[in-house]
Amino acid sequence: MVIGDLHSGLKALEQVLERAKVSPSDHLIFLGDYVDGWSDAVNTVNFLMELRQTHKCSFIRGNHDELCNDWLKSGENNTLWLQHGGSATQNSYRLVDDKIKEAHIQFFDNLENYILDTENRLYIHAGFTNLRGVGHEYFSKTYYWDRTLWEMALSLDPLLTEEDKFYPQRLTHYREIFIGHTPVTRIGRTTPKNAANIWNVDTGAAFRGPLTIMDVGSKEYWQSDPVYLFYPSEMGRN
Repeated sequence: MVIGDLHSGLKALEQVLERAKVSPSDHLIFLGDYVDGWSDAVNTVNFLMELRQTHKCSFIRGNHDELCNDWLKSGENNTLWLQHGGSATQNSYRLVDDKIKEAHIQFFDNLENYILDTENRLYIHAGFTNLRGVGHEYFSKTYYWDRTLWEMALSLDPLLTEEDKFYPQRLTHYREIFIGHTPVTRIGRTTPKNAANIWNVDTGAAFRGPLTIMDVGSKEYWQSDPVYLFYPSEMGRN
């Protein structure tokens, strides 16, 4: 089961895990961006660290996770990060002791850039650019910053097939690709969106959308209430 970008929306995560009737036998693959948005950054990371003690979990690195980790390590403010959810995360850590911060640094350090399962399904936060596939990428930051993979998939003619000479080579290496990073609310949706062989599961939890869990086999999905409803006095990343 794959889970879209959280952006510190712990209350929504707890709700959607219950709605999906997640059990310890389910493999939960989180697509990244665990922080930056709502006020529960510290509690969200704590929850994820505890969840992996009872459930099979895989955690992919998002761009916001790297930005938060950089700040935890250096203490230096990144103005753009603060403007895009980092300020709420920074406030969440104000009363946290060094022991918890160090545990969170270890959590962020050990995130995976991507996962390729036995069914040749790729899980990655953002994308990749190398025509030969994800393992040939030159710059690791592309895994959690790229938007061209999703933009390319959205622009394809739906009638184009893998046999067509104009079909993008990047897409031919994997049965399916599951991503987050670029919320589908940008195209007016709040449910997972399929384009070519890519599924985008970021349904805008950082903004006005819900949080989503999807069964990668059946494509059945479950959603929380819109995440902002759990944090009525906050702005999120609006």
